[in-house]
Amino acid sequence: MERNLKNVLIISFGFLLLFTAYGGLQSLQSSLNSEEGLGVASLSVLYAALILSSMFLPPILIKKLGCKWTIAISMCCYIAFSLGNFYASWYTLIPTSVILGLGGAPLWSAKCTYLTIAGTSYAEKAGKNAKDIINQYFGVFFLVFQSSGVWGNLISSLILSQSSTKVETSEEDLECCGAYNCLTDTTNTTGSARPSNSLIYTLLGVYTASGVLAVLLVIIFLDQIKSDQAETEKEKLEAPSFWSTFLATFRHLKDKRQCLLIPLTIYSGLEQGFLSGDYTKVYVTCALGIQYVGYVMICFAAVNSLCSLLFGKISQFTGRKLLFALATVTNTACIIALLLWKPHPKQLPVFFVFPALWGLSDAVWQTQTNGLYGILFEKHKEAAFANYRLWESLGFVIAFGYSTKLQAYIKLYILLSVLVLSMVTYGVVEYLEAKSSPGTPTASKKENGRPQSQETWM
Repeated sequence: MERNLKNVLIISFGFLLLFTAYGGLQSLQSSLNSEEGLGVASLSVLYAALILSSMFLPPILIKKLGCKWTIAISMCCYIAFSLGNFYASWYTLIPTSVILGLGGAPLWSAKCTYLTIAGTSYAEKAGKNAKDIINQYFGVFFLVFQSSGVWGNLISSLILSQSSTKVETSEEDLECCGAYNCLTDTTNTTGSARPSNSLIYTLLGVYTASGVLAVLLVIIFLDQIKSDQAETEKEKLEAPSFWSTFLATFRHLKDKRQCLLIPLTIYSGLEQGFLSGDYTKVYVTCALGIQYVGYVMICFAAVNSLCSLLFGKISQFTGRKLLFALATVTNTACIIALLLWKPHPKQLPVFFVFPALWGLSDAVWQTQTNGLYGILFEKHKEAAFANYRLWESLGFVIAFGYSTKLQAYIKLYILLSVLVLSMVTYGVVEYLEAKSSPGTPTASKKENGRPQSQETWM
């Protein structure tokens, strides 16, 4: 097997095991730990810590440890969150959420950096277009990674469905479900009672073991990428100051294209946060019961996974602009339909249609936005992907932060507004790239000016 592809698969399956646990827990937080909003509060704190982490940790850890060991150590932070859920309280979930948040940004930045370097390296050897190889590598990664939602949610549904304490939802209670939900705990308790502690401990034990296997897989089988090691050694010789490294993420905002991509990146966090924090709570758990959350999220993950591979392959033929247009139309249709739909247990298939369409859209947001960052900011990969995690995390913080404060219809209007803004600013990025394409006077000016701007912060 080609060595770069082997490493891509190892990273992919490591993330599969890790996020089988975390993805399943995230989907259940708003329903399982609903007392005083503990579940969504922990997720909001988690992503707030991820923002702080994004500001300085990724460049430092990647330069000091390399991508491999940054990934391995960061994965351990996710295991801590699984352990904190064994005795869920403000004193256990909040600290472990902070730990996970601190490890999240280095984990994703190291992964993105690794895949981008591996794709570029292989493209040079094979004489192929680096952009196409990078898109294919991200497609393979997200095919495997997104399937973690299938396994994580299947595990939770199979285990939690063993509970014998189920309650039928009355027509009166169903009035509190959907876009115009009642801001009470009714939506958390009408569909089903909290599962027994033995079932919860069984679920958490499986999730913790999955995380441990992920760490072992990366430590034992993943190669430290050679070109990454060379860059690290070079930067050590140049002895960059701690302050310049600390500010690398913010200095990257000098690039106009990065600023224009902020709304799109924030939207990625908002739409994922809505599905896992609000759709699962006020639509699924409210009308059907907590045991259905896993099955519904499996539908989302399965479609997301398949479309990630498909879009990674066809992007070289269709171009990313057409895919972004497809995702925009699909997401907009879903948002409008959710505003109009009144969920009812008799409409069981409809509960699966929305996550399926949402998964198709999210596949575009993930593969194409990640690939776009890798292509536009190839010379500043660590800082660029740190920005990606920072702004996406802000979207998660906002989504989970107002989860218990606003009705679902308000959140849907917010989603729609940010989506429109994202497409406008993304369109400007595409315009700037087309304007500065090789062979134009603008391109020459930019190429002459970029090295000087790099020296001011590298």
